[in-house]
Amino acid sequence: MHSFKFTSESSSNGMVERDFTVGDVPGVLWSPASGADRAPLVLMGHGGGNHKKHPAMTGRARLLVTGCGFHVACIDAPGHGDRPRTAHDEEEIAELFRARAAGEPEGPIVVRYNAHLAELAVPEYLATLDALQELPEIGTDGPVGYWGINMGTAIGIPLVAAEPRFTAAVFGQHWPDVLAEKAKQITIPIEFDLQWDDEHISREEGLALFDAFASQEKSLHVNSGKHKELPRFEADSAVRFFARHLGRPATSPA
Repeated sequence: MHSFKFTSESSSNGMVERDFTVGDVPGVLWSPASGADRAPLVLMGHGGGNHKKHPAMTGRARLLVTGCGFHVACIDAPGHGDRPRTAHDEEEIAELFRARAAGEPEGPIVVRYNAHLAELAVPEYLATLDALQELPEIGTDGPVGYWGINMGTAIGIPLVAAEPRFTAAVFGQHWPDVLAEKAKQITIPIEFDLQWDDEHISREEGLALFDAFASQEKSLHVNSGKHKELPRFEADSAVRFFARHLGRPATSPA
């Protein structure tokens, strides 16, 4: 059993932000400022090179907390945020930058590195879920969602495949190479984001990963634009998706 403790707390605009640690893994839990009633939990996975409080994470959390009354949590992936990089991390990052400078495909490096990070991160996310469900405002009987794009998908697909507590998930923008077999084990409702003009992930690769999910309900959201041009309105769509499947109607954020 990993030790869990809150390390700081702040609040603003109807949302409480509490930093925590599970063992030596740092994370953050965002919650509604009012009301002690139990509410669903959404775990999030951040993108490669980012961290648990990246603006994309805090923005998505605010939509879910103020719009749906959910609890939202994110932890720093290995080698990211407040966690030190290992020699292996440094080698893979250097290789990625070398390939980028040389105009070579980045996909094989990212796929390999993200698969390594997922092996480390999945047990950490499971320990975090165990700890958070011990909190009275969350509990063990409520629905749980997962939201992760890019590296968040690389970690999230094996996580959701391994854990039956998840009710619904939002994924997107990753290669199918090592994830398709895990996706075949996932049957919960899925929303999947794909950029039609992605310069790194081909349309065929993105569609192959979406097609691999065994979910009876799965929605493909395709937008024109490059890898980093995922429209912000897709976050609003994800919030409505979680509201449907986790049981709380979405309202306009405060």
